[in-house]
Amino acid sequence: MALLQSISVPGCVECKKFDDWWAKNAASFPDVKYEKVVMGEDPRWQELVLKYQIMSSPGILVDGELFSTGGMNTAKLTEKLKALK
Repeated sequence: MALLQSISVPGCVECKKFDDWWAKNAASFPDVKYEKVVMGEDPRWQELVLKYQIMSSPGILVDGELFSTGGMNTAKLTEKLKALK
């Protein structure tokens, strides 16, 4: 099973866009486990931000690799997730 992680910040507009996209598309990826890591709520956020040098939100990780930071290209993420099957 693939792991998709979103490292997000409360109040972040781009994080909300990603959350909305995932809510609409999650059913298309039954083999993808999703974790949302929220700054200040999840103790892992700082470790992930430092490890992947995430400078803007959301930081999107796919199977432990940085996919994007800040605004994201949903078409490319869809391709990436489909390729994991």
